[in-house]
Amino acid sequence: MNAIAGTEAGRRLTGFLDSPVVGMLPWIVFSVLAGPGRFEFAVGISLAIAALVLAMGRVRRPGTSVKILEAADVAFFAALAIVGLVASAGTLRWLETYSGELSNFALVAIAFGSIAVREPFTVQYARERVPRSQWNTRGFLHTNYVITAVWALAFLVAAVAGLVGDLVLRQPGNIWTNWVIQIGAIIVAVRFTEWYPPVVRERIHGGAPSRGSPTSVGALFVPFSAYLVPVGIVVLALGSAPIWLGVALIVLGTLLVHAFRLDADGARSERPRRDAR
Repeated sequence: MNAIAGTEAGRRLTGFLDSPVVGMLPWIVFSVLAGPGRFEFAVGISLAIAALVLAMGRVRRPGTSVKILEAADVAFFAALAIVGLVASAGTLRWLETYSGELSNFALVAIAFGSIAVREPFTVQYARERVPRSQWNTRGFLHTNYVITAVWALAFLVAAVAGLVGDLVLRQPGNIWTNWVIQIGAIIVAVRFTEWYPPVVRERIHGGAPSRGSPTSVGALFVPFSAYLVPVGIVVLALGSAPIWLGVALIVLGTLLVHAFRLDADGARSERPRRDAR
């Protein structure tokens, strides 16, 4: 295990496991999988992931307290599983339609609730990645308040999109409200979680993100730009929108990714010359 942890892949895995994204993984999976005819399947997979995340946390860091999000994961999906077993046919149909929005709003409540009690849930993950001396600093706490709020907003966007598809459009399987918008919001939140801490560190040390820097605003949206390409392909394949829109998404996504990466490569090649001077 130690040999693996010492490799680049091992370090990446450790960083991922110490990220709040792991605690939100059951909710993300459930949000994507839930829908008519898929309730039991979505709950089962999400509950299994929640239990696995909880167990891995105890194995990797024995003696540490259970994180707020880990406990909420298991409690929420275990409760949904029990309700699904005893629910009537009508209740089960309701859950199949609205359980995705229910889970999204539950996570919104957890996120904003943790902010309200001045213990943003991302703090418990961040403390495993920084020295204890930084735990009560203004920058550390501010970073976690902002990241937690961004996740709350991302799942709020996903919940509202789902409600629009279910209640307004009466199309629970609508590709835009049930998939594209919700996944896009999550991609932005995941990327923001990685991007924002270095931004705060630069500001604390008196720096400013340069054009093309990994902490520039453009770098934040590279994954979302790349996401536009498969969305355009799906639009063309399923015919869920005009052909011109699918083509436009593919072209726009490709151009944006190329521009951001070219910009970043230029910044990296320029940095050694600045350092040499």
